[in-house]
Amino acid sequence: MSMPYYVAPEQMMKDRADYARKGIARGRALVALQYDDGIALVAENPSNTLRKISEIYDRIAFAGVGKYNEFDQLRVAGVRAADLKGYQFSRLDVDARGLANQYAQILGQTFTHEMKPLEVEILVAEVGLTPDRDQLFHIMYDGTVIDEHRFTVLGGDMDAIRGRLSERFVAGSTIQNAVKIAHHALSSVDSSINSSELEVAVLTRNSSRRCFDRLSDDTIAQYLV
Repeated sequence: MSMPYYVAPEQMMKDRADYARKGIARGRALVALQYDDGIALVAENPSNTLRKISEIYDRIAFAGVGKYNEFDQLRVAGVRAADLKGYQFSRLDVDARGLANQYAQILGQTFTHEMKPLEVEILVAEVGLTPDRDQLFHIMYDGTVIDEHRFTVLGGDMDAIRGRLSERFVAGSTIQNAVKIAHHALSSVDSSINSSELEVAVLTRNSSRRCFDRLSDDTIAQYLV
């Protein structure tokens, strides 16, 4: 009787992590940053139909990088979970922290128990009535939740993009300056990203219930002039 092939748990987790990181790094990056009237989410995305940034609930947005079909399934699950909680209890009970914890459980369970981890990183952002109440939760492929402040970077050459973003980030910038800063951070030294290749959405800090808005191509091009 042959013995089953043994792989140390540490090696198995390392292999899964390397596999997920490589898949995510091959995708295009995304950044989110605070500006004077809310949170801007900017992604490199040449597609006009496959969206990386979406609305989850009244003041909450979702963004993902990596394999589109995998993070879009997570987006749909988040919309359903938020709608159900808001219907059963109150719309005020739906918050980014609760959704981030649910996503972390799904990603962590898949990473630990399935053969192939999800090749995604996701962001759950919630705009508060004041800047200090804004929330940015960066959820990694293994379920790790990072509570970000001021800005965050997902996918691509993360370290280089974060470096360029931190050099130019200024608290309280206008939306136009925020888009310019994000565009500069996403663009590499060798090539710049055209405005048509950017997907930009904002969570506006206002008293109305729906805070999510997607910027048109013309508006993005005007901001980058």
